[in-house]
Parts: sequence; C-alpha cells; structure tokens
Amino acid sequence: MLNSARHRYLPILGPVISRWTALLLAAVVVAACTPASTPPGALILGLMLPLTGPAASLAQEELNGIQIAVDQVNRSGGVAGRQIKLLTRNVNSREATTGAVDQLKRDGAAMVMGTYDSSLSIPAAHAASGAGLVYWETGAVADQLTGEALPNVFRVGPSGSNLGNGSAVFAAEQLAPRLGQAPSGLRISVVEVDDPYGHSVASAALGKAHQLGFTVAGPVTYVAWHPDWDKVFGFVSASRPDIVILASHVPDGIEFRKQMLARGVKVKALIGSTMAECGPDFGRALGADAIGIFASDRPTSGFNPGALGGSALTAYDSLVAAYRQRFHRDPGEEAVSGFSSAWALTRYTLPGARTLDTAGISAAAMAQDMPAGSLPNGSGLKFATGSTNLGQNLRSSSVIWQWQGVRKSVTVWPALFATGQIEMVPLPR
Repeated sequence: MLNSARHRYLPILGPVISRWTALLLAAVVVAACTPASTPPGALILGLMLPLTGPAASLAQEELNGIQIAVDQVNRSGGVAGRQIKLLTRNVNSREATTGAVDQLKRDGAAMVMGTYDSSLSIPAAHAASGAGLVYWETGAVADQLTGEALPNVFRVGPSGSNLGNGSAVFAAEQLAPRLGQAPSGLRISVVEVDDPYGHSVASAALGKAHQLGFTVAGPVTYVAWHPDWDKVFGFVSASRPDIVILASHVPDGIEFRKQMLARGVKVKALIGSTMAECGPDFGRALGADAIGIFASDRPTSGFNPGALGGSALTAYDSLVAAYRQRFHRDPGEEAVSGFSSAWALTRYTLPGARTLDTAGISAAAMAQDMPAGSLPNGSGLKFATGSTNLGQNLRSSSVIWQWQGVRKSVTVWPALFATGQIEMVPLPR
C-alpha cells in the first residue's frame, strides 16, 4: 500500500519537482552574481572612498569608524533581522564615481555611502541620485552636495558653511575680547583653496564676519596642487589682518603655515578648517610651529562627554573601546564622523523604514527628529526640506580645536564640547 501510494503521487510531484528545480537553478545564478562573502538575506550597503592616493589614510579612518558601527549593529541583530554587508569600492577620481555606483547597484546595494572627499561627493551624489539610489554622505562638507536639491541625498555631518560661520562667530565671541577689541576694531582676511569645499567655508566666513562687524578682506584663492604663494601672501600682507581664516586641505594647510613663517607674516590668530582634519600630520610636520593655531571642524575623540545623551554616550564609548582594541589608538575626527554617520543610518534610519528601498529609506530619513547630543559626535538629527540645502542635517555639530603643544590639540569651543581653555591669543611669534 505504501508503494502504491508513492507511485500514485509521482505524476503530481513531477511538475512540483520541476518548478523547484527551476527555482534552485535561479538561486544558483543569483548567488553567483552576489559576492561570496555576503550572507543570505543580507542588506547590502555600498560605500565609496578614496582608499589610495593622498587622502587614503584619512579615508581609511572614516572606513574604520563606519565598519565598527556596522559590526555593532550586526551583533545586536542587524536591521529587521537582516545582517548588514558593506560593499566597499576604492574611488579616487570624479570620473570613477558613476561606474562605481552602477556596479554597486548591480551587486544589490540598497543605497550608497561615501565619500570623505568633497570633490568626489558631489559627482557621487549625482550618480546615485541618477541611479535611483539613496546617497548618504559620511564626511565631505562642501555646500554644493546638499545645495542642488538632489532627491535622496543626505549628509549627517556639518556643511562648509557651518565651519565658516563657526570660525567667524568664534572670532567675535572669543578672540575679539581677548584682543581687547570689538569686532569693528579688527580686520579679518580669508584665504581659500579653489574648489567647492574652499568656496563653501570661505563664503560663509566672509559673510558672517562682515555681519558681525569685522573689516573683511578676501577671499584670495589658490590652486591646491600648484599654489601661488607670492600672490596669496602679497594679498595677506597688503590687507594687514589681525585674524586669518584659512580654508585648506591637508598638505596646502601645512605649506601655508611654513610659508607664513618663512615670509615673516605675523597675525594675532589663525583659524584653519581642514587643518583639523590633518590632525597628527599637521603636528608631525610642524612641531612647535603648530602651537597656538585654531581649527574649525567636526568633533574628534576626547571632547566633553557632557555633550552626549545617555545612549549616544554609550555608543561613543563603544567606538573608543573598539578602536583601541583594533588599532591601539583613539579614533580621530574622520573615524568619529564615519561612525556617527553610519550609526544614524543603521541604528535609527534603516530600522524605521517601512521598506528597505529608496522610497522607504528616504522617508525614514526625513522623519528623523532627534535633539542635539543624540548621536555619538554630539549632533542631533533633522534633515532640511528646503531646496537650498535639501538633505542637510540641521543639527550637526562642529567645534574649534587649538594646538596647545607639540602634537597636542584641545577642543576649546563651544563650551559644551570643550575640554580645555583658549590659550595663546595673540598667536605666539
């Protein structure tokens, strides 16, 4: 009877077996197109960073922070029960961004993160938006990124305007009193690298400084890879500033200071922006010549923990512990930025999405409304809806650092983040 029953059902099972065979073959084909290390059912997130070239070491720091955030979310169960898989692509030219986005989309990425570098972030955002994907900036600050009203583009960290405005406000609130003058009695000159990042910082610094009553000169621009220092310092000398605000990248920021000293140009304060990003490089290159200089940028590790809420402090502490265990040092600014941006995405935005596609992720991002101190870098989370800065986090945090010793920098402003007092105003000669 058992044999008869089995044979009786074979004609019925035959089509079913054929359908399962077809499905199995289709699954094999899909698996062959998916990276071997991707676990079944994983949520794939694309990531583009310049991991070779001049920015490689800092981009790697940002990647380290992002990876730690993803690892921690995965250990706590992932997103809706799905493990997150980062697909990282090394992209170090504008021309490579479109191909990288297309490849990540073919490989199943639900969205794209990146790119540390402002010159890459803008074409990357265009490419991702054009491909119908969410783009999530983890580090770059040029205003243009969120200034073109591209759909599905978001930035958690500050814009260049935030850094420029911060420099001017700091000069008015903190430097002017220490120099015994009202802002109207002081002169500011602005120097900028000629690219979207430099323009963002310098334009905001100029406008805000003028609004605050300073006598303002500039900007004078230079090309990063071939600066005309005679032109730059001819302008600076002629404008006789008390304060210089410099929007530079790392190598040219170091060279600016060397040229300033070699030419005997004296000012009462120098506020850089991306000089903060160079961190140890700036200190190693200049030693004692870095001491006294300020830098307007994002928070690095070691800021006042009172700036953080309970869950944000726990997350920050977990980053520091993981970073020390893996790399035997504290996380730098890029790592803190990468971790916080990825944390905002994987801990809050993706879990709140009704669907893990472009529409669902974007809607979840726009629904975020978190006060300052909610993220591990002290930021809140609220994305702009206006066309002039669509997708910019309106509650991002920025700070002023000061070099107060050889290879020693201290967060000095705003007071909530500060771990030390402002020193050496005017700037030692």
